[in-house]
Amino acid sequence: MSKTILIITDNLRDQINGVVTTFSNIERLAVADGYDVVYLDPGQFHHIDAPGYPEVKLSWPWRIGAKIREIDPDHIHIATEGPLGLAANLWCWRHDYKFNTSYHTKFPEFLKKMYRIPEWITYRYVSWFHNHSGRVLTTTQTMVEELQEHGFRKDIIPWTRGVDRSIFKSSLRQYCDGPLLLNVGRVSKEKGLDDFCELQYPGATKVVVGDGPYRKELERRYPDVHFVGALTGEALARYYANADVFVFPSRTDTFGVVIIESLACGTPVVGYNVPGPKDIIDNGITGYYGDNLRQSIDRALKLDRERVEIHSHKWSWKKCWHIFRDNLVEIT
Repeated sequence: MSKTILIITDNLRDQINGVVTTFSNIERLAVADGYDVVYLDPGQFHHIDAPGYPEVKLSWPWRIGAKIREIDPDHIHIATEGPLGLAANLWCWRHDYKFNTSYHTKFPEFLKKMYRIPEWITYRYVSWFHNHSGRVLTTTQTMVEELQEHGFRKDIIPWTRGVDRSIFKSSLRQYCDGPLLLNVGRVSKEKGLDDFCELQYPGATKVVVGDGPYRKELERRYPDVHFVGALTGEALARYYANADVFVFPSRTDTFGVVIIESLACGTPVVGYNVPGPKDIIDNGITGYYGDNLRQSIDRALKLDRERVEIHSHKWSWKKCWHIFRDNLVEIT
């Protein structure tokens, strides 16, 4: 008899972000291993868009406990710290249902950037939230150490990510005239996109793939940058493969699946010396991280693209699923 994993998330399943990408990929592997995967998400509750940030959904988690009982899961994983995650956390805690959680986004830094909420307030909340969990999954060893410094007391496990190599591959590359600098992701203030858009690199074409609440303002301020909207599948993979350098200017991400998608296409990546880039990029092999993006781009343009792709093979969704599976907790 198969076991049921209940994943509770404040993300709609058709959204384009790292959380949704992660769970859609491990769901496929979980099912192949004989598990059933069920979700509770905003689509099953009344919800509204967060002010100024429509990609974030604020749900009214009415009767969430009844829904959990009806699903009758063997394992519960709470993926986000929003209204649904909070309601599920409190209900499970009060009814002695054990669960685990994951930390995907630098929530305190995000709220400070978007709504000017002091980080210390949000860190108190998220540490309390995850300290109810039986085990906490986060993206890298760097994030494990950072969360421990912020008062997380539970077992914290580094949890890798992967890439679909049937889609993201170097064979899609064609000849490019002049350096093409690429960024892919949600177009929002906390992603550091001004640093990318204002880069002065003579002869280069700068392209942003993605959409979000900050796009119109960036298009107005940086008319030289090409904004092509959100893409998926082969259309996205072609941009990765035909870029000369992928620029990842975010300081608030905990990983960056887009980084390893780029590497799988043979395109080196540059970013800052922060969690995510410094955990993924092998300096001088697959790209560069440091304090100067322009200088890092100069160096990355000289890297061997075949070597970049070869080194990307250490990232796999199978490994991601195995870590997730091995850290599930029984609900009783």
